[in-house]
Parts: sequence; C-alpha cells; structure tokens
Amino acid sequence: MSEEGLAVIGVTACNQQLGLHPFNIVGDKYLLSIADATSAWPLVIPSLGHCPAAAILPRLDGILFTGSPSNIEPHHYEGAPSAPDTLHDPKRDATTLPLLKAAIAAGVPVLAICRGFQEMNVVYGGSLHQELHQVGDYIEHREDKTAPVEIQYGISHPIQIEPGGLLHEAWGRNLAEVNSVHTQGVDRLGIGLRPEAYAPDGLVEAFSVKDAKNFALGVQFHPEWKVLDNPFYRAIFTAFNKACQQRAAQRTR
Repeated sequence: MSEEGLAVIGVTACNQQLGLHPFNIVGDKYLLSIADATSAWPLVIPSLGHCPAAAILPRLDGILFTGSPSNIEPHHYEGAPSAPDTLHDPKRDATTLPLLKAAIAAGVPVLAICRGFQEMNVVYGGSLHQELHQVGDYIEHREDKTAPVEIQYGISHPIQIEPGGLLHEAWGRNLAEVNSVHTQGVDRLGIGLRPEAYAPDGLVEAFSVKDAKNFALGVQFHPEWKVLDNPFYRAIFTAFNKACQQRAAQRTR
C-alpha cells in the first residue's frame, strides 16, 4: 500500500507526570509493533478525559488499546477500593472505556493488550481480581521487577487456545507460550465475550467479542514485545493487520 493509502491504527496513550508537566505517553514497543509488524502507521490517541469517537473513528483503520502501569479505577466494575499505593489514570478510563465500546460497535478492528484487555472486560460488564497473587488459586503472574526487562517480558507459561476463535484461526494450534507481566486479571467475564485462551490455572488469557462486526481481540499477555522474534505474537498482529487493511481498503474507496 502506498503512503497515500497507508492504513492508520490508533494507539491509546496514558497520563504521566514528568517533572513539572503532565504528558500523554505511549511505550515505544506498542508503536514499533504497528510500524514493524503491520502495513500501517500508528497514530497516538491522547487520554484527555474525553474522546470525540464519532469524529475520529471514521478516520481510523484499527485501534490498539495498550497496556499500562496503571489500573482501571475499581468503581467502574463495582470493585472494592484499591490498595493505597495503586496507580490509577482516571483520564485514561474516561477516554478509553467509551472509545473501546464505540470502536467495536462501529466495526473498527480492535486489539486490546493487558490493561486494554481488562478495559474490554469491564466495558462488557465484567470484573477484575485486583491482586491475583492474593486470591490463592492462581500461579504467579507478576514479573520480577528486579530482573532485566528481557527477563520480565520473557516466556513465562503456556496457554491453551480454544478452537474456533480468532486466536486459533491466527495461530492454527491449540498451544502457545506467552509472557506474564500483570497483577490483575479477569474475575467475572464480561457479557458477550468469548474465551479464546486459558492459562494453566484456568485464568482467561484472551477473549473476543462474540457479536463484533470486525476483529475484536483482547489478550492479557504482551504480544507487542519483540513481536518480530516470536511467531505466535507475530501471528496475532498479522491477523489484526489483515482486518485493518480490509477496513482501509473500504474506507479509501
């Protein structure tokens, strides 16, 4: 595709204070996963506390909802108050939760990663375990924060992929191995979400939206990490890219 017809994929940002000034930021790994593993170009969507979805969605060929150090404020899923040291980003919540639902309703392809995956569960009426390691029935899903980043994002455990879903169609196999860099996870699955993969402890690691008009996949792990070096991660982005290219072709006709 020429630059004139290049597909455009929105990438959600987070709020962070850097020195005296607030910034909207996106990790390089998310932007590079689009630039390197798709035929599209990333466009940052700021989390300003609101989003004119009706205006921007017709201009986008897909949206990547990113992971983040912050967690969704638990009042969005009727959860108990967070621990005092929990990092939140209320402007991101106010931006991405309505945007995600609107994007799927409009048929914009969506790939939701980690926090984005949790956002998708919440907007469909699901809830979250805020501290998986305190529940007692789950393996350790947190990274070792003292380890080098290559170890933190290295392969951690296998997942069982359900047949007949987007993930199985993309990968063509029942098993894959993924990293595990999260403290929270699905408690109650959202209404209308189809489980796509499970961790060995039964935790939902991926799901899709059953009645979505287009590609709508959420994954708890981080396939953007060195995506070109991991065939499974690349397969996810290839499937996402295919849906985005199809939308781009329709949009530019």
